[in-house]
Amino acid sequence: MTAFTEADRATMARALALAERGLYTTSPNPRVGCVIVRDGAVIGEGWHLRAGEAHAEVNALADARTRGNDPKGATAYITLEPCNHTGRTPPCTDALIAAGIGRVIAAMADPNTPAGGGATRLRAAGIAVDVGLLEEAARDLNPGFVSRVTRRRPWVRMKVAASLDGRTALANGESQWITGEAARADGHHWRARACAVLTGIGTVLQDDPRLDVRAVATTRQPRRIVVDRHGQTPATARVLAGGDTLIVTAGARNPAWPATVESLALPDADGRVDLVAMVAALAWSGVNELHVEAGGKLNGALLAAGLVDELVLYLAPSLLGDPARGIAEFPGGLVRLEDRIELSMRDVARIGDDLRVIGRVRRKEG
Repeated sequence: MTAFTEADRATMARALALAERGLYTTSPNPRVGCVIVRDGAVIGEGWHLRAGEAHAEVNALADARTRGNDPKGATAYITLEPCNHTGRTPPCTDALIAAGIGRVIAAMADPNTPAGGGATRLRAAGIAVDVGLLEEAARDLNPGFVSRVTRRRPWVRMKVAASLDGRTALANGESQWITGEAARADGHHWRARACAVLTGIGTVLQDDPRLDVRAVATTRQPRRIVVDRHGQTPATARVLAGGDTLIVTAGARNPAWPATVESLALPDADGRVDLVAMVAALAWSGVNELHVEAGGKLNGALLAAGLVDELVLYLAPSLLGDPARGIAEFPGGLVRLEDRIELSMRDVARIGDDLRVIGRVRRKEG
């Protein structure tokens, strides 16, 4: 086990901060940062901005040369093991070897098998390689990429705005607005980092949402996806306007939908939308993080199917009581307490007057 120094940790933390600059833009690629150091001084920095453009290592090497620094013999701190394959850009291993880098410290190994083997290639070229510095933070930066290439499904994050007693709307469906403006703006941050935003037909008919990013600056809008078993989405729905929209049905396409709207029929044995097949199809299309903003029925179905990885709950300082609508309606209901969905709490923060609670679903054996 390599004994990393405090200076190593501080430099990798800087690389992670650089990687975050691509939070909204790199998909389907991972967010990666790189810092090049010689004799304790930073001589070059870079990060990956978007797919098809130069990776973090190449940008950091270019930055070093722009500053008049020769990277030969220097140490490169990279948040992900350098890629070792030719995709839209050449292998980063080639660039590091050609530059004469003396050592590479990577936060985590590349989980993408076709691109892996970078550390082996670098070592074969005489470059010292250490992996595992701030690995958890690096994984937290790219949960969707890791999930897609290892589990063949996106990282599914469910966002919920509710009263303190867990109610998301009145019995008549009225829900705008339970939480405050600050919480709603914070929710757009999660939309912006996602590859796609998912909702159900009930939410479309009740609220007519746009599901786009407006409260934070972004150069890319996530794809909008509607689970609509019977193809009931109105052709005038705002979710269909001015963007990339997919409607997942269990039957035929609605002929009234604009030609620009894509549809996909994925029926299960009961004539409902096959949610497992849906998330697999989204992963295949390059979706890393899937952001869910839906009602209790779809929330419950996704949770019951074991498809949700993380919840972001905004809890307002108010009570709605019964018979207001809840966060999730599990198919058939729960009859045993042991069947409840358990969360591992990750963070609790004050957002305006509301609380934001982030929890990850605990996986049960079997």
